[in-house]
Amino acid sequence: MTGLAYNNLAQEKIWLAGGAKIDGEVAISGAKNAVLPLMAASLLSGGECIINNVPRLDDVLVMLSVFKELGVKADFCGHTLRLDCRRVRPAAVEPKVLGRIRASNLILGPLLARFKEAEIGACGGCSIGSRPLDLHFAALEALGAKILPLEGGYFAFARELKGTRVTFPFPSVGATENLIMAAALAQGQTVLSGAAAEPEIVELAAYINAMGGKVCGAGTPTVVIEGVKSLRSASYTVMPDRIEAGTYLLAGALAGGEVLLRGARRAELAALLAALDAMGVTWRETAAGLVVCGGSRRAIDIVTAPHPGFPTDLQPLLTAALCTARGRSTVRETIFENRFTYAAELKKMGASIQIRDNCAIINGVPALCGADVAAGDLRAGAALVLAALAAEGESLIAGVEYIDRGYEDMVPKLAALGADIRRVKLRARAV
Repeated sequence: MTGLAYNNLAQEKIWLAGGAKIDGEVAISGAKNAVLPLMAASLLSGGECIINNVPRLDDVLVMLSVFKELGVKADFCGHTLRLDCRRVRPAAVEPKVLGRIRASNLILGPLLARFKEAEIGACGGCSIGSRPLDLHFAALEALGAKILPLEGGYFAFARELKGTRVTFPFPSVGATENLIMAAALAQGQTVLSGAAAEPEIVELAAYINAMGGKVCGAGTPTVVIEGVKSLRSASYTVMPDRIEAGTYLLAGALAGGEVLLRGARRAELAALLAALDAMGVTWRETAAGLVVCGGSRRAIDIVTAPHPGFPTDLQPLLTAALCTARGRSTVRETIFENRFTYAAELKKMGASIQIRDNCAIINGVPALCGADVAAGDLRAGAALVLAALAAEGESLIAGVEYIDRGYEDMVPKLAALGADIRRVKLRARAV
C-alpha cells in the first residue's frame, strides 16, 4: 500500500490552560469502589435490588454488560440503578467484556454462593502492578470450592460451601469482598482474619445485612459472617467517593481559592487530611462537607498502606501536588509495584522526580509547565489533570478513557470551579 494511511477515529483528549484559580463547590459522586461490589452482591438476591447515588462511570456500564450476560435485567435512570436478579444464570461471560474491568472477578463469590458454580475470564483493569487472584481462590477453596483453570479463565464449583476460618496473608480488598459474599449463603459461620478494613468493605457488609445477611466486624481485621439460607431484595444508597473527594481536596490545595467538597466525609479521608496538615494546607469541616484552601505547600514523606493508612489510589495525585512543594519529598509505594509509570509524564511538565525501586524522590520546583502528556491508568490520569491545573501554559492530556472509568464529569466539575478546561477531539496524524 502506498500513500498516507489515516485513523478515521478522532482521539479525545483533555485540553487545559493552567494558572486559573479554582473556587466554589463541587458535589462528590457515589463511590466507584463501593458500587461495583454492591452490584456484585445483588446477585445473591433472588429479587430486585435498588442502589441509589450510583455514578455514571464507564466501569459501572461495563459491569452492567457483564450482568446482562448473566440474565440480570437492569434499569439505570439518573443515579438510581435497579437490578432484577430473579432470572440470573451462571453463564460464561464474554472474555472481551470481562477483560475491560478488574471488578468483574467479584461475580465469583456470589455466583458460587447462590448456584454453586461460576466461570470468569482474565479480569482487566489498570496496569499498575501484579494483582493475582490467588488469595481469592485459596479462601474460596477453604469454604469448599474447587477452582479449575480454563483457557483464558477459571471455572469454580462446589457441592456446598461450609463456613470456616480463613486467614489472609495480606489484607486484599477484592478477596475480602469475594469471601464475604460467598460466606453470606454458606452453611455455618465464617471468620475472616487479616481482612481488609476499607470503608467500601463496611458498605458491602451493610448492604448484605440490608438484604437479610449477618455480617459483623466489617471495617476491622476480623469479619464474622453467619450464613443464611437466602437473601431478599434491598434498597441502598452508596457512600460518597472518598478517592474523588481526595482528588478535589488536592486540586483545591494546588489551585484554590476556596473549594467546598459537598458530601465529603472527614473520617474516610483521615490519612490524606493528616498529609495536608503536614504540608501546611488549610482545610476545615462544615455541615455540608470539607473546605480546602490553596496556598504554598511544604515537602513531606509518605508511605502508602492498607486502610487506615495512606491510600494507594491517592498516591499519584499527592505526588503531583508535591512536585511544586518546598523542599524534598519522598513517596513510597507498598501496594502496587508498577504505580510510578506516570512520573515520566510529570517530568515532561518540568517536575524533578527520581524513582528508586518503589520510592519517588521529589524535589519541589517553583512551577510546572504545560505539555502534551498521556495517562496510562485511572489515577495517573487524574494526577496529570491536577498537575496541569497548576502548570504555566497549556496542556493536552491523552488517555481520557482511563479517567472516565473512575470520575464522573471531571471536566465539567472543574470547569464549574473556574478551571480553563475542556474535552477536545483531535484527528490522528497521518502515518
